[in-house]
Amino acid sequence: MSAWPQAARLVARWLDLRERIDLLLEGIPAGLDGAERGRCQHLVIGVVRHYGRIEALLGRLVAHPPRFITRAVLYVAAFELIEAAGDGADVGTGAKIVHHAVDRAKELASPAEARLVNAVVRKLATLIPAQAAPGPVASASVLAEYFSHPDWLVARWLAAFGAGPTRKLLEWNQSPSPLYARWRDPAKAPPEWLLPTEWKGFYAVSSRHWPEIEGLLSAGTLYLQDPGTRLAVELLAPAGGESVLDLCAAPGGKSLLIVDALGTGRIVSMDLPAARIDRLKENLSRTGEVGAALVQADLLEGGAAALKDHGLPTEYAAILIDVPCSNTGVMRHRVDVKWRLQEADFAKHARQQGAMLAAAAKLLTPGGRLVYSTCSIDAVENEQVVAAFTGRHKGDLKVVKSVIALPWIDRHDGAAAFRIEKV
Repeated sequence: MSAWPQAARLVARWLDLRERIDLLLEGIPAGLDGAERGRCQHLVIGVVRHYGRIEALLGRLVAHPPRFITRAVLYVAAFELIEAAGDGADVGTGAKIVHHAVDRAKELASPAEARLVNAVVRKLATLIPAQAAPGPVASASVLAEYFSHPDWLVARWLAAFGAGPTRKLLEWNQSPSPLYARWRDPAKAPPEWLLPTEWKGFYAVSSRHWPEIEGLLSAGTLYLQDPGTRLAVELLAPAGGESVLDLCAAPGGKSLLIVDALGTGRIVSMDLPAARIDRLKENLSRTGEVGAALVQADLLEGGAAALKDHGLPTEYAAILIDVPCSNTGVMRHRVDVKWRLQEADFAKHARQQGAMLAAAAKLLTPGGRLVYSTCSIDAVENEQVVAAFTGRHKGDLKVVKSVIALPWIDRHDGAAAFRIEKV
């Protein structure tokens, strides 16, 4: 079993159903070994990341879109050509990609469709290496097509950040995402193949060591986590012995970060009884000397009552709420988000975020601190939500500190966090 045809089948499924990429990748057959599994994932993610550019090119070459599996063959071959062009590959590499795509089309589709694939991929092998990156004053539509983002989103970023930063953000999102992990055992030195980063406790991970990584993950010694996640917890500054409430806690990465900062105390993690709750349960089983409680409840519909029902306090001096958002700060590794996001979602998210922030604040003790965080880089979900909320509570609640990480500046996922204190 090899990676390429499996990747094409998954791409066909994505083109048809537009599943979330994490759920889609769960469909990689168990029969693929480690290297082939990684290659399959690489091809699928690459297609989704470059979908806009590939779609535009194929739209100029194919009058009537073929069936999904044939389109998938074209998409995977197009991504390979984009990748080869970026690596400076010679003409011979393009020819190999063409021949391989034709052979796969015969296997996955039919001889007639293989002839279409041959004609189209040969043209792509000439067009893609000849494509020049847009100039510094390119329009939103030109940038959007080349860098595979929706037009409206690029226009929004140009208005918010300007041409130079937007270009850097687009380039960032289109580059492969490195894998980071956090070492959780202070009593042991991490293995040498974990490469230190500029962020204390976070390491760059090589996929070549995946068997060792899986063992450390299973033992709870290592946790895959982007350095951007540390910002909200650092702003919260959990103190040993405290009870901390983590709202919207699944899958539990920030809960574990809080636990490791506490050393002793208790973490109370709340989230909806949804798909990611099992991962939260698993993470909370690794809290060591820190007590852990899981509350499956909707914060907006009886969060305090749920805490009371579990025999837990209904007020806390330290609360983290990492709200659902647009994910515009994490598009580098959540490559399908940009194709699911709609312009109206920002206002919809902001309304929900404001309501969740208000509900969280009701659980805060006098003199307590509440950190509101997102993985968004959009002011509508960050500064504007917090300003509107604190504006309604002047004299009672105030922002004392905030941090906003922008990927092209901070070199990790985008994130925002605001520390709000209750007088």
